[in-house]
Amino acid sequence: MTPITIAIDGFSSTGKSTLAKQLAKYLGYVYVDTGAMYRAVTLFAMQNGLVSETHLDQLGLIKNLPSIKLHFVYNSALGFAEMFLNNVNVENEIRTIDVSRLVSKIAEISEVRSKLVEQQQQMGLKKAIVMDGRDIGTVVFPDAELKLFMTASPHTRAMRRYDELIEKGQKVTYEEVLQNVQERDYIDTHREDSPLVKATDAIEIDNSTLTKEEQFALVLDLIDKFYN
Repeated sequence: MTPITIAIDGFSSTGKSTLAKQLAKYLGYVYVDTGAMYRAVTLFAMQNGLVSETHLDQLGLIKNLPSIKLHFVYNSALGFAEMFLNNVNVENEIRTIDVSRLVSKIAEISEVRSKLVEQQQQMGLKKAIVMDGRDIGTVVFPDAELKLFMTASPHTRAMRRYDELIEKGQKVTYEEVLQNVQERDYIDTHREDSPLVKATDAIEIDNSTLTKEEQFALVLDLIDKFYN
């Protein structure tokens, strides 16, 4: 089959990464988690005192962008690539609620988006790639052959995220996870630079009541229809 680009956009905690990993493994494609890239930049900003709940040194972060080196390393035991920040594996650190609270602030910064979009477009030059995020089908790969837009109710997404964090041993409440989901939704859809919107040619999937297996089967059917 001719390799294609699959762009998956949508709200936080809609299972974009889970679906993208499934598709990449099934198709033998490269998977890129763009959210991990924004989270890694956020972690860098946190580590260097450039961002907090009450503070954002935007100019300081922009000045430091050339010193932020990001790359993915495939972990065969896990079945997906892990995020490395300046040659340090930060996969676990970037998945915390503390990073989640601040990542949308960092993602609003145009210079950050420009740096990461350029890297993402380079990764997809040869196609055969599945990439998920907020602006993949609208900005990164506007010509992607298959575009999906994932959505689910805020409460469903918050419960999924809460269960995931609890399983990892993090101390959080459902209420603060729900608040974080709602705040990220607002920031992601209202930022000036590349807000979260559904591409006009994207296929919307509301997975509020779908299992991972049902969703995967649905998307495989869409891919089959693309080729036939």
